[in-house]
Amino acid sequence: MLDTWTLLIIDDCAADRKIYRRYLLKDPHQSYQILEADCAEEGLALCQKVRCDVILLDFCLPDMSGLEFFDRIQQEIFKTSVPVIMLTGRGDEEIAVQVMKRGALDYLVKQNLTQDVLQLAVRNAIKQSCLQAQLLKTQERQRLIATTALRIRQSLNLEQILNTAVAEVQQLLKCDRVMVYQFAPDTDGKIVASSVESYRTVALCDRVGAGTVEQGSRGAGEQGSRGEVAVGLSPLPLCPSAPLPFVPNSQSPIPYIYELGLCNCVSLKEQFNTKANLVVPINLSNNGNPTPKLWGLLIAHHNSGERHWQTDDAEMLNEVSVQLAIAIQQAELLAQTQAALAKEKQLNVFKSQIITTVSHEYRTPLTSILAAASTLVKHSQQLDESKQHRFLGIIEQKARYMSKLVDNMLLVNQLELEKPKFQPISVDLLQFFSDLLEQERETVGDRHELIFKITGNHHGFWGDRGLLQQIFINLMSNAIKYSPDGGSVEFHLIGKESEAIFYIKDCGIGIPMADRENLFQSLSRGSNVDTIPGTGLGLAIAKACVELHSGNIALSSEVGQGTKVTVSLPKLFPMGKVSPSST
Repeated sequence: MLDTWTLLIIDDCAADRKIYRRYLLKDPHQSYQILEADCAEEGLALCQKVRCDVILLDFCLPDMSGLEFFDRIQQEIFKTSVPVIMLTGRGDEEIAVQVMKRGALDYLVKQNLTQDVLQLAVRNAIKQSCLQAQLLKTQERQRLIATTALRIRQSLNLEQILNTAVAEVQQLLKCDRVMVYQFAPDTDGKIVASSVESYRTVALCDRVGAGTVEQGSRGAGEQGSRGEVAVGLSPLPLCPSAPLPFVPNSQSPIPYIYELGLCNCVSLKEQFNTKANLVVPINLSNNGNPTPKLWGLLIAHHNSGERHWQTDDAEMLNEVSVQLAIAIQQAELLAQTQAALAKEKQLNVFKSQIITTVSHEYRTPLTSILAAASTLVKHSQQLDESKQHRFLGIIEQKARYMSKLVDNMLLVNQLELEKPKFQPISVDLLQFFSDLLEQERETVGDRHELIFKITGNHHGFWGDRGLLQQIFINLMSNAIKYSPDGGSVEFHLIGKESEAIFYIKDCGIGIPMADRENLFQSLSRGSNVDTIPGTGLGLAIAKACVELHSGNIALSSEVGQGTKVTVSLPKLFPMGKVSPSST
C-alpha cells in the first residue's frame, strides 16, 4: 500500500491546476491528497490548517509574488522547511537563481512541463524532504542522548547514576515510567531505580539465571547470530512461546530474555497496570571476554493510552543503556578501589596493632623464661629437684603461651586475608568435645572445675574439625583465664534436629556493658581485665570460625557474676554453597 502525501497547488490558473492534478494522480509510485488555492492568501490559510508535504507554487500570483509567499511560509508557519517546487510561465535564469537561493527544491517552466517531469520532480522533493527530516531527527536524537549520557556520567555514585538515568530516559522517551532492574547471581533480582518515587518495588521473577549472557540457540536463527537486542513490545517477561522482537543493528547478543534463565515470572502488565513496555539489556564488559556480562534491564513503561514504540525509541533506549553500562562499570570500579584502599588501611592498622600487642605480650613471658633459665644455669647445683622442675615448668608454660600467641596471630592473619578453606566432614560431637575437655583438664589447675553436660540428639553433624577446635579452645581459654579466683566452668552441648548448640559459662569477672559491642573485633578486650594477660584475639577467632560454619555466636555477661557465650551451628552444610576444598 502506497503512502499518501499531501500536496498543495497554488496557481491562479484553474486550467494549469487541472493539468497538474491529472499528471500527479497518474503517478504509479505515489499516492497524493491534492489541495488547491488560486491566490497566496488562500494558500497561506490552507498551510495553517493542513501540514503539507509538498507545495507547487506559481511564481506570479495576483496578490503577491511567489518569492514573498515562499518567505512567509518558511518564517511564519513551519519551524522546518516545506519542500517547494516553483512554477513559472517562462524560463528566467535570474528568477531561477533567486528561487533556489531561497531554498526551493526545484524550478520548473510550465511550457516545458510534462507528466513524467512533474511526477519525478515531486517524488524527488518528497524523498529529499524525508532524508532531511530523518537527518534532523537523528541529530536531535544524538544531541539528546549525548546530554543524557553527560548527566548520567556526572556522578560516580551508583545510586545517583541510576536515579539520574531513569529520570532522564523518562524525559527522553516521553513515557510514564522508567526502571532499572538488576539481576543477582544467587538471589532474586530487584528493581533498583524507578522514575516514579511512589512506585513499589517488586520481584520481577522467582529465579534469575547466570549473570553472563550467552548466545541463545533456541529459535535465534539468523538474527541471534548477528547479536541483536531483545526489545519487549509487550509485557515483560514473556513466555518461551512468545519471543521478544528484535531491533536491527544493535549490539547485544541476547536473542530472547527468557533464555537468560528467567522463569516463573510475574507479568509486569498485571503488576504495574501498564499497556506497553520497552526493554533493553544493560551489558557490562566482561574482562576481555567477547561475551558481555548481563547486569540488568532498562525498562520503559507507558500506560496512559496506547503507545506504539518506534524503532527509533528502541535504538535510543539501547544507546542510553550503553552509556549507563559505562557509568555503572566506572562506579563499580571506583567502589572496588575505595573498598580495597579501606581494607588496606584497615590491614595496616591491624598490623600495627599486632606488632604493638606482640611486643607487649612477649615481654612478660620472655622475662620469666630468661629469669628461670638464668637461675637454672647459675644455681642448678644448689637447687633441689623439685625447684628445678618448678623453673622448668615456668619455662614450658611461658613458651606454650608464646607459641599459642604466634598461632593466634597467624590464624587471625589468615582469617583476615585469605579466608581458610572450610572442609566439612562428619563429626561425632560428643566424642570430639569429650576429648578436648580431657586435654583441657590436664592443663587446668585445681582451682577450676570443668563440667560437661549433654542434652538432645548430637548425631548427624558436619563441620570442620580444625575450626571447631579453635572455637572451643579460645572460648574455654577465655572462661578459665577470666575466672582468676577459680570456680566452675560449664560446657553444655545441646543437640537439636537441624542444629547443634553449645555454650560455655563461667563465674569470672564478667564484661562491662560498654565493652561488649566491640569484643568480637580483633585486639579488643574488656576494660576490667587489669593485669590478666591476653591479646583480645580469642573471641574474634571464634566468631570467624563460627561464621565459616554459617552459624551464630552470642554473648551475655554480668560484671562480677560471669560470662556465657553461646554458639549455634547448622548440622548439615547449607545446600547451594560449595566448600572451597571441593572445587
